[in-house]
Amino acid sequence: MKAVVFYEHGGVDKLKYTDVPEPEISPAEVLVRVRACAINHLDIWVRQGMPGVRIPLPHILGCEAAGEVSRVGTQVKDINVGDRVLVVPGICCGRCHYCLSGWDSLCNEYKIMGYQVHGGYAEFVKAPWENIIHISDRLSFEEWASVPLVFLTAWHMLVSRANLKVGETVLVHAAGSGVGSAAIQVAKLIGARVIATAGSSKKLDKAKELGADDVIDYTKEDFPKVVKQLTNQSGADVVFEHIGPETWQKSLASLSKGGRLVTCGATSGPTVEVDLRFLFVKQLSIFGSYMGSRKELLDVLKLVEEGKLKPVIDTTFPLKDAVKAQQRMLDRKQFGKIVLIS
Repeated sequence: MKAVVFYEHGGVDKLKYTDVPEPEISPAEVLVRVRACAINHLDIWVRQGMPGVRIPLPHILGCEAAGEVSRVGTQVKDINVGDRVLVVPGICCGRCHYCLSGWDSLCNEYKIMGYQVHGGYAEFVKAPWENIIHISDRLSFEEWASVPLVFLTAWHMLVSRANLKVGETVLVHAAGSGVGSAAIQVAKLIGARVIATAGSSKKLDKAKELGADDVIDYTKEDFPKVVKQLTNQSGADVVFEHIGPETWQKSLASLSKGGRLVTCGATSGPTVEVDLRFLFVKQLSIFGSYMGSRKELLDVLKLVEEGKLKPVIDTTFPLKDAVKAQQRMLDRKQFGKIVLIS
């Protein structure tokens, strides 16, 4: 089969479109013919290499894949060749305390497709049968592939971790990112007021179209100051943070007294500083968030099926152009998801 593989960590030039063996499945696995695979920042971090994290090489990226069932293991039930399916990004043991209590991503055996195991930058991908979810033809494969990781992440951050409530104000960074565009929709569905940041007037206009109540061009305006102005000097109840050191201090400064910051990413780097005096005097809360549970994903997919949440696609690229696709993300040119099709 054709796949995009990297044999060593480094820049986008390390991605190679080549022939690799088709995956062999176990009795409890399913082989999926990938029709679409969305790109995420995690793909870039894995390809570049992360300190202390060992990735088996050569490696195939891709967390979010959708396609048709090509082959099923002998122990697999209720999944048939030809079925339209989505591959759940997170793999867990399903037996431990965390899995049984709905905190799959805290499982000691937790893995993410395209991160610790081969993913969807290929014509075929295999996954445990528990990670296969049927999808309707209401959306295209490209649209379905744009849902699982970013909408699950946004849902887990805002609903499960930050406990965002009706009438509260949330500051969503990088509205043009996949997770940012998802967060705007989730927050509006909850009934919150959304202030969104982006780096161009075009992206700000699109954020408004998604439901953002107010928008801030972070390249031209001091966003904490604007947030205070928009909230009668109170600040945001919740900050949806996934950038890292580039925005961290100003994100904390944008919070109201007793406000909550929830973070899932480190696009601009992994290390930040916190003035503890500022933290305890304002009685702020900081929440870490990592993926989410299968139950949460099923809730999200139901809302997508009902049209209450909508995947946002920026551009599509053929699989062989994965380098161009990742470069578009690195250049921050996209609004929504970049998707590879094969």
